[in-house]
Amino acid sequence: MATVMMATMIILLLLGFPMMIPLFIAAFIGFFEMFNGFGKMDFMVQQFMAGIRPASLIAVPMFILAADIMTRGHSADRLINLVMAFVGHVKGGLAVSTATACTLFGAVSGSTQATVVAVGSPLRPRMLKAGYKDSFVLALIVNSSDIAFLIPPSIGMIIYGVISNTSISELFIAGVGPGLLILFMFSVYSMIYATVMHVPTEPKSNWSERLAALKEAVWPMGFPVIIVGGIYGGIFSPTEAAAVCVLYAIILEFLVFRSLKANEIVAIAKSTGLITAVVFILVAAGAAFSWIISFAQIPQAMLGAVGIDQMGPTGVLVVISIAFFVGCMFVDPIVVILVMVPIFAPVVDSVGLDPVLVGVIITLQVAIGSATPPFGCDIFTAIAVFKRPYWEVIKGTPPFVFMLIMSAVLLIMFPQIALFLRDLAFN
Repeated sequence: MATVMMATMIILLLLGFPMMIPLFIAAFIGFFEMFNGFGKMDFMVQQFMAGIRPASLIAVPMFILAADIMTRGHSADRLINLVMAFVGHVKGGLAVSTATACTLFGAVSGSTQATVVAVGSPLRPRMLKAGYKDSFVLALIVNSSDIAFLIPPSIGMIIYGVISNTSISELFIAGVGPGLLILFMFSVYSMIYATVMHVPTEPKSNWSERLAALKEAVWPMGFPVIIVGGIYGGIFSPTEAAAVCVLYAIILEFLVFRSLKANEIVAIAKSTGLITAVVFILVAAGAAFSWIISFAQIPQAMLGAVGIDQMGPTGVLVVISIAFFVGCMFVDPIVVILVMVPIFAPVVDSVGLDPVLVGVIITLQVAIGSATPPFGCDIFTAIAVFKRPYWEVIKGTPPFVFMLIMSAVLLIMFPQIALFLRDLAFN
């Protein structure tokens, strides 16, 4: 049964079907084999519904809506101006500003695709004009936007938390350390690149310009304050924080900045609805698929063949890292999380690994795979947004992928990079 299901998925993917179709058909095949026909279809529908029933998933469309409003408004520009005012004049400052702006907007939106559009669109022309190669610029934007997977609010962490029954609040705070580590690595590399390539520096802003940029960015910086401060201050849950972010985005862009008009809310809602529908269909199909393979004990057979039962915690983390990294090179990150988290859950429990640490490592691998050839999803987002050929987008990615892999190694070797803030906040 497992062979037929996997072969069907691969064939359908190669034929160009969207990921939800192979998942649904593989799930149907599994149910047919297990129950000798379609007599138990009502049970299959129950599995679909169970996948999208958790209340925590309400946060997903809320954060998508908030990100869509901010992407169309002025929040991104104000964050970019703030970063440029303080670090734009150092060697490689424009590249460092781009990476930092991606991190800040990721902390505001939680969406890698929104970050690519909101930060990449205005900063790429400036970087090209300053003398950076386009291959470096595209790779920097794509990989820096993936820090949004780690910095709260992370949609990937919400999905992982729902599936693994892990505290989303703890996952959010644990992602901050690794996210800042990656930003530091990217910044150092950008400075070295600018020095080697003799890229000229930007004019230095005076303190009056910096204070003006800070004043303009005060409102957008309220988003991470609401999310982090509100959640860890005990004011509201992650789901409630998502709803508050939507309200704050509406007030900010429609009333304070007046960057959007009332008639645009319909288009924004439609865009959010379409993205949410795709995400939730994938979640429903993934839940049914995961139940089938778990019921058939396929994960146990696969992991037993690898010999994971004889590995210690470090070995298990290495296997998990490799599996998710490779998976996200070919398949949508949400699908990989949905399918593979239940496979590794029994092993994670048996070796006594902290599920929060596992969630951060999985999220990091998802971020790496999403920007890695051949089919990393953010690569195709960049192709669509910047209208550049595939090869040009991926040409500059190897140094960034290497740094991301090194950050994963450091995280496995030194778990406190992720767990220090979690332990500080919750112990």
